[in-house]
Amino acid sequence: MTHDYEDLGLVAGLEIHQQLDTASKLFCGCPTERREPEESVRSFTRYLHPTKSELGELDEAALEESRVDREFEYLSFDTTCLVEEDDEPPGRLDAEALETTLEIAALMDCTIVDSAHVMRKIVVDGSNTSGFQRSTLVATDGEIETEDGSVGIADMLLEEESAARIEEHDGGVTYGLDRLGIPLVEIGTRPDISSPEQAREAAERIGMLLRSTGKVKRGLGTIRQDVNVSIEEGARVEMKGVQSLDDIDDLVEGEVGRQVALLEIAAELQTRDAAVAEPTAVTEVFAETDSGVIAGAETVFAVRLDGFDGLVGREIQPDRRLGTELSDHAKRHGAGGIFHTDELPAYGVTEAEVAALREAVGASSEDAVALVADDEATARRAIDAVADRAETAIDGVPEETRGANENGTSRYLRPLPGAARMYPETDVPPVEPDPSDVEVPELLTEKVERYQTAFGLGSGLARQVAYGRHMPTFEMAIERGVDPTTAASTLESTLTELRRDDVPVENLTEEHLLSVLELVEAGELANEGIGPVLTKLAEDPRLSATEGIEAAGLAGVDREKVRETVVEVIERNEAQVREEGMAAFSGLMGECMGALRGKADGEVVSELLREEIGKRFD
Repeated sequence: MTHDYEDLGLVAGLEIHQQLDTASKLFCGCPTERREPEESVRSFTRYLHPTKSELGELDEAALEESRVDREFEYLSFDTTCLVEEDDEPPGRLDAEALETTLEIAALMDCTIVDSAHVMRKIVVDGSNTSGFQRSTLVATDGEIETEDGSVGIADMLLEEESAARIEEHDGGVTYGLDRLGIPLVEIGTRPDISSPEQAREAAERIGMLLRSTGKVKRGLGTIRQDVNVSIEEGARVEMKGVQSLDDIDDLVEGEVGRQVALLEIAAELQTRDAAVAEPTAVTEVFAETDSGVIAGAETVFAVRLDGFDGLVGREIQPDRRLGTELSDHAKRHGAGGIFHTDELPAYGVTEAEVAALREAVGASSEDAVALVADDEATARRAIDAVADRAETAIDGVPEETRGANENGTSRYLRPLPGAARMYPETDVPPVEPDPSDVEVPELLTEKVERYQTAFGLGSGLARQVAYGRHMPTFEMAIERGVDPTTAASTLESTLTELRRDDVPVENLTEEHLLSVLELVEAGELANEGIGPVLTKLAEDPRLSATEGIEAAGLAGVDREKVRETVVEVIERNEAQVREEGMAAFSGLMGECMGALRGKADGEVVSELLREEIGKRFD
């Protein structure tokens, strides 16, 4: 459905979270490399609980998170230390991370703070062993441009990345400490975005500026976008965990549609004088039920929703209804979900049981009933949460934090956080950022133009290199005197082809790539041998580039050996040469290169082949 966003008063803003590609983590000397869970060397468990702010207040989001009692398991590695385990005080703010953040701030015309103070942000979902995340305000009041006008940058923070969620199981969650502490820059825009398309363009612009530094991590999970959306009669909703730029405009459009639908439901509920009754136990109604879910539960609680009949099942997003919203809240409090009368009888619940349920809670035909079946404590928490959410449905759209789904919809996560979640970090001294020595990086758009004019790359290849993850390696290769076209095609084409052939190219280091390119430039390896040598290095990263050439059987041959091979090929194809003359060159060239197996440069082979064919016509 297409909306008139101006008429609805759409207001949106972005929060971009980008991991920085630094040598060390933000508050310790551990490397920022990711590890596989099976590589962990030990594990430990913790329980986390919210703490009060300096004003004695508890953050509502943290309080709700703590209501479900969970055990958190953490996997440690030989690349993590006691700082990640919260068994040792943090060190000083990483200088490289701060410098990179200042570069990003310069690209967005931000004002740098005089003094950067580290704060603690309460987080009790297990993603940090300490129960809080360290965050530092570095810059404010910036701006980026979009086709629909400028978008202000409200703030830029440098903070530590959370632990990586590995798996969720009954009673708890397992996290890996390899990701915890990686420097992360958070960029928050002002609510200047007025359409889904502008939201996506703003995110793309910020992403381009971040990559222009050449100092941010690339790949799945290294950048995340949160989107804040509201309409005039609705409420501010934060959608977290948007992984792809392609999803942003769909999510904004979907959230606008959800809020419009919720406002329509609220208007109808108010017309019906809707209300929510007190939850009550109805276990006896289902004593003989054939529903597997209900029969296996200890207790069944239900709540009468006066005037809600037909509205709980109304769709508010594709495959999501008001009942789905109620169910999200039940799940958030430990239950598996809810049943409601707009969808019953079904799932083993009979028409007679629905009638008995209505009678048990005093529901009329205009009312709906929602129920939760679980152990007594969980069912009670969940049905109370369902009742609370139903109450807010009468008023309209609740402010909340939601998780982004892949299909452009979203699900409830928790209430919006408040100011009570932040308080000063006393273990880390403040720093005074010095922007005077910061060099503003060249934009990727500018790099594309330079690669074309200075290095003669085609527009497509120039853009691939500039926007690709190997751009810093390309720049370094040029500094070392490598031919730009060779470097670009190797980094963008050869590596892609090897990856498609299941070669573990992720094992290749920057030094592997640069060393191979330098050997090509020195004439010690033919261009045709780059792929085979990189394959050997990827399979055994301990090898040097020279050893990789030996392993690939591509030790170079001298000019006379190349000539001998060329002559052998011509003699095998003497009839063709006699008949076609120089026109036989193309076919024989391929045969020569195949015989030499990448041991000789193509230009040398071409020169000698033409020379030897020419001799036969002198």
